[in-house]
Amino acid sequence: DDTLYDRIPADEYTADPILKMSPIYAPMREFVDWGGWWFAQEIPGDAVTAPTRGGDWDDGGKWRVLHQHAWDNNTEAVNSMWSRFYAGIVEANKFIEEQLAFEGDPIIDEAIAKAKVLRAYYYYLLIDNYKDVPYITSYLDAATEPRKNFRHEIFNRILAEVEQNLALIEPSTTKTGVTKAMAWSLLAKLYLNHAVYTGNTNPIYWEKAEAVCDSIIMLGNYSLESDHLAPFRTNNENSPENIWVIPYDENNYTGFNLHMRTLHYNSNRTFEMVVGPWNGFALVEEFYYTYAENDLRHDWFLVGQQYSYGGEPLSDLGAGGLPLVFDPHIPSLIMGAGNTPQEIRMSGVRVNKFEVRRGAMADLSNDFPIFRYADILLMKAEALIRQGKNGDEYVNQIRNRAGLGNWTNVTLDMLLEERGRELVWEAHRRQDLIRFGKFNDSWWEKQASTPDRNTFPIPQWVIDSNPNIALDPVSLN
Repeated sequence: DDTLYDRIPADEYTADPILKMSPIYAPMREFVDWGGWWFAQEIPGDAVTAPTRGGDWDDGGKWRVLHQHAWDNNTEAVNSMWSRFYAGIVEANKFIEEQLAFEGDPIIDEAIAKAKVLRAYYYYLLIDNYKDVPYITSYLDAATEPRKNFRHEIFNRILAEVEQNLALIEPSTTKTGVTKAMAWSLLAKLYLNHAVYTGNTNPIYWEKAEAVCDSIIMLGNYSLESDHLAPFRTNNENSPENIWVIPYDENNYTGFNLHMRTLHYNSNRTFEMVVGPWNGFALVEEFYYTYAENDLRHDWFLVGQQYSYGGEPLSDLGAGGLPLVFDPHIPSLIMGAGNTPQEIRMSGVRVNKFEVRRGAMADLSNDFPIFRYADILLMKAEALIRQGKNGDEYVNQIRNRAGLGNWTNVTLDMLLEERGRELVWEAHRRQDLIRFGKFNDSWWEKQASTPDRNTFPIPQWVIDSNPNIALDPVSLN
């Protein structure tokens, strides 16, 4: 990777300012796979795991160190996220500086506002994952070897930037670009996580989180699907539940292949896929059993005997021809000579939350939601509960859709559990566990960790190219 603070490759640009923004979005395409973001948000949590299966899925321990909170500044996901986040910031800075000469045109002004919100989104990801980082808002005059800035000061800057630019962004129902609802969703995340980012709790932010969630709700453009499967179907581009998405396409915008990482080698027969999956990721057993037996969200998972698309029971020749049965129990994080072929190859519940259509390829066409209306309802409930109010109404909308009864007097612990069940596989778990003070707890194959594990270290390749970044942070003020 090259350091990307002040330069990008030359591009052919159109005169349309909205189309010129596409390079700012481009790094998000890799978030769910090689960009490392999804891996770093899900695998260090208590819901998803990537066990070593005999000779498969060890990969130098890169998955195991995430699960066990043993990463360092050479871990692949840690390296990958940094470069993608800053690539987006560089593109945003370049676009903003190009367009400033045309300020005063309402179209240009709105495009600049959207670029500033996108830049704030990337900085939100940086302070969430790395804590203190360089805060750079210039393209032509960017420092080549910048120092880090303080997390809480960056938080204040990006919060103000989103708040100040909201008025310039027109309401829109597009799901692939910056909209008012996208900006409000980002603000909700910033408000709810403010104590993590600043080190202090300020109750005004709970009120503000409630208010921006209300703004999205009252907008009327979004709603819960009646079907819990609908937001994740192959053709989910018009789902009223999805607010802001990465618009994957199996041919034209590839990069979404989590199904390949979780499905068994023989699951291609279940979906008549044209490729064979890789038999890796699974749910942590204890997390899986937090779902009630009558929870409709079991439809998101594959467990028990597996079948071909035509209904024929499948077997696994690699396990001596035994029936292909997914068992929730995973014997250990590293399975090898002491385990049976059945344990190595079939253990763990597999995830089918995002529909794998018949004939699916190695890349899915399902849009991946960054912000989803169900999360808005759960954040509204959290904001209320943290203010000492009642959030039952909003949590129960989620539970009722899942076929479950109402809860009364929902607590923060109950809410965290429900967030886990509803938002699994959508890259929320790490941040949620940190905000609720649970990320350093022990769970399956992971000992209690220390608070320094709440963030990732700055990659070694960045330090090698910029020694200043290893110095103490400096103030933006």
